[in-house]
Amino acid sequence: MKRHLLLTVIAGFCAVLAHVSVACAADSRQPHEHKHAHDHAHAVDDRVYKGYFEDQEVRPRALSDWEGEWQSVYPYLKDGTLDPVFAHKAAHGDKSVDQYSSYYEKGYRTDVQHITIKGDRVTFERPDHAVSAIYVSDGHEILTYARGNRGVRYVFTKVEGDTEAPDYIQFSDHRIAPERADHFHLYWGNDRAVLLQEMEHWPTYYPKQLSGAQIAAEMMKH
Repeated sequence: MKRHLLLTVIAGFCAVLAHVSVACAADSRQPHEHKHAHDHAHAVDDRVYKGYFEDQEVRPRALSDWEGEWQSVYPYLKDGTLDPVFAHKAAHGDKSVDQYSSYYEKGYRTDVQHITIKGDRVTFERPDHAVSAIYVSDGHEILTYARGNRGVRYVFTKVEGDTEAPDYIQFSDHRIAPERADHFHLYWGNDRAVLLQEMEHWPTYYPKQLSGAQIAAEMMKH
């Protein structure tokens, strides 16, 4: 009886040790697996951000991806807040500080200081007045750039609203599938096809609550 009891206790103890061993092995794998998944996701994001992706990766997106209150970065270019960004780009790129400054001055230029997107309504705020309209999705277009990389424009068409509001708006934010935007370039006008050809003027917007220094820091991450 005592021998049987002893064997039972030993068997139970071995089972506990085996369970602990398996659990520890699983725990030791988790950080590695998590890091691998994180590294893979970062690599995909970086590839897409730079404009390299397959057509089948592109997905439709809703206006809600850009919902919120946004501010133009153009005033920060004009007051010198973005000068460190151009110095950073010059240190890592193929243009001088002045060349980068001129390039972005043309790209960011706009008198639309704020944009508010709520539901399907988009409001454009200028210093002296604001206009708004209701927009619905008009699909997306994949564009190929001179350097060989590509981008996606998400197109929305006005269905009602102020006459001054543009008939078309096109978002580009380095993403190709549903995801909340952290900033975006916006193209607007009354001719869909002509607007798709615009490559030099892309007013850029960041969340309204960010300071100029915070925006500059975000820009230097890329």
